[in-house]
Amino acid sequence: MALHIHDTLRGKKVKFTPRKKGEVRMYVCGPTVYDLAHIGNARPVVVFDVFTRLLRWLYPKVTYVRNITDVDDKINAAAKETGESIQAITERTTKIFHDDMAALGNLPPDHEPRATQHIDAMIELVAKLLESGNAYEAPGEAKGNVLFSVPSMPDYGKLSKLKRDDLVAGARVEVAPYKQDLADFVLWKPSPIEDDLPGWDSPWGRGRPGWHLECSVMSEAHLGESFDIHGGGQDLIFPHHENEIAQSVCAHGGKTFVKYWMHNGYVTVDGEKMSKSLGNFFTVRELLEKAPGEAIRYALLSAHYRQPLDFSEAALVRATGALNRLYGALGAVDD
Repeated sequence: MALHIHDTLRGKKVKFTPRKKGEVRMYVCGPTVYDLAHIGNARPVVVFDVFTRLLRWLYPKVTYVRNITDVDDKINAAAKETGESIQAITERTTKIFHDDMAALGNLPPDHEPRATQHIDAMIELVAKLLESGNAYEAPGEAKGNVLFSVPSMPDYGKLSKLKRDDLVAGARVEVAPYKQDLADFVLWKPSPIEDDLPGWDSPWGRGRPGWHLECSVMSEAHLGESFDIHGGGQDLIFPHHENEIAQSVCAHGGKTFVKYWMHNGYVTVDGEKMSKSLGNFFTVRELLEKAPGEAIRYALLSAHYRQPLDFSEAALVRATGALNRLYGALGAVDD
């Protein structure tokens, strides 16, 4: 049976052919563990759990990697706001994430690397990019920042297919005088001890990795420099996945990073973007108090994975009813 998938890079449905016969290697971006997972976080987990099950039915060997981002400015901000330690926040929210995703019927990935376990490899990748001329150290008072030089990669933007102005605007990047180009992004940033931020010693001083760098290194650690499928939510196409491509391709002499890219659509609530201020922000934990996990899973699978999904409490009620009818029909057959 031939498998066809929609590849974001090519912009169309294509026949899937693994790099190595009979073996599939896939990486999907996981959570940043600073708060409870919401329904939008759950959709890619459910989508790629279903896809992994399909792959395992078709191929004898499938390696599924999903990371945990446990060093990030959002985590730092949560620690500062609550007074809770970074370690306590990341351990607590990681456990809740695992429990919530299991309640939705998801199997764990084969590997679940944490960013803090791969700092040395991140420093090595930054050093490679500096050596190849694809990165530079910021001068003067900005010393300690290392940035990727976007103009050094001629086909940067090929995944998102954005024009130059859109690349700069969409990246939501800091307008900093030490940047050689507005689109350049941070690979490594300083963590002065006096700022009470997590940090590691590096050739550029005490610092911490940029978010994009983390996934490039974690995927390589478990799947190699080139692998079959990279997945995630549509919101990650740019800048996150675009920047992963830039880092990984340039660090390895132009070698293909990922053969196929897959992305699931956005989740809205009653037709609007989720927002705590609008009161339409649903965490998985809250929903599990109202409905069984399989009903939430059913609701998340009620639309094509690449299309937007409008989630509501009414949709959850409908999903619960649909499951009850299915179980009723199965029960009648068993009798």
